[in-house]
Amino acid sequence: MNKNTPRVKTGLDTLWNNPPECLKGRRLGLLANPASITSRFAHAKDVIAQLFPGQLSTLFSPQHGFFAEKQDNMIESGHFRDPDLNIPVFSLYSETRIPTAEMFTPIDTLVIDIQDVGTRVYTFIYTISYCLETAAKLDKSVVVLDRPNPVGGLQVEGNILEAEYASFVGRYPIPMRHGMTVGEMSAYINTTQKIGCDLTVISMQGWTRDMYWQDTGLVWIPPSPNLPTPLSAMVYPGQVIFEGTNLSEGRGTTLPFEQFGAPFVDIHALKRRVQDRLEGIILRPLCFQPTSGKWQNQTCQGVHIHIIDRDKYKPYLCSIILLQEIMRAHPNEFQFKVPPYEYEFERLPMDLILGSRKLRENLDEMNDPLELEKAWQVSLQVFKQTSQTFYLYK
Repeated sequence: MNKNTPRVKTGLDTLWNNPPECLKGRRLGLLANPASITSRFAHAKDVIAQLFPGQLSTLFSPQHGFFAEKQDNMIESGHFRDPDLNIPVFSLYSETRIPTAEMFTPIDTLVIDIQDVGTRVYTFIYTISYCLETAAKLDKSVVVLDRPNPVGGLQVEGNILEAEYASFVGRYPIPMRHGMTVGEMSAYINTTQKIGCDLTVISMQGWTRDMYWQDTGLVWIPPSPNLPTPLSAMVYPGQVIFEGTNLSEGRGTTLPFEQFGAPFVDIHALKRRVQDRLEGIILRPLCFQPTSGKWQNQTCQGVHIHIIDRDKYKPYLCSIILLQEIMRAHPNEFQFKVPPYEYEFERLPMDLILGSRKLRENLDEMNDPLELEKAWQVSLQVFKQTSQTFYLYK
């Protein structure tokens, strides 16, 4: 094997090498964004247009837009026509997050090639779920081109989302870090939620569950603006909870999610209190000024998370510990973010992100995060057992 040949072939690479019969003669749609490329950087829309001439009639985009240019939550992208193929591009993060019957009229089969990041609150899997529901209602089929879970397929972490806190950042009872590929998750949702869509998953080749993105040999293309590197994806399952607070989660900086803070944080005291409780990482104190978002153009005292042992690192638990210590040290300055958040105008954003009001209240009452972690293990094990029946890879 050439040293520059990736160890993993994505579903799109598999399709390129062996076009499936189920797409031949069908009118095709494609849900994609800039990360939807082959290992040789060919975009999915061009691959499909070349393999199936005249069949690709419609494109769709998830949150952040077809070009992943929209920076933040609740910043919608518009519909337009693709200048190369002269076909419509429908945004599924616009006036609607659910594809309409009119959008699906020109297609028989929707192809989905989306890079997920293995975290419950990342909205792409819910865009896929709405596509599955619409396709099932309209008797259309869906083909998902599988891609790696960039944070691996072995570690599963976090509490299970409670039904009353379902939203576009968590529709289903799954943990924060779910350990499934986008193809596996699509099949899991289709079956457990009784959607019943005619679904085909085109598998990867060479991916194993112990792989992080860095092990695949593939080039990382940011699926959204604030996950610029595989490292940002690795901390995201924990650091995303700071979106529900007045702490900067690093948006508007060159290290989103890898660094966080606020002008009021005593970073040296924070590090002293928590470093021995955080396995697999080192906290490096720093200062930063966000160019946008929370604390724009103000100097934030914060820390940069450096991962030194990815097998020991539990991003969700670590971030909950960090959150609680900041709440404890700065009761007058710290605040939970108020609505709206992802089109929810009444429920507290933190409750939606955590998937539980009770967990947020337990943190507020200074209950030990390690004890809270123990409490959700039974339901987490049930999820693991159920989800494993949908695993496509050893």
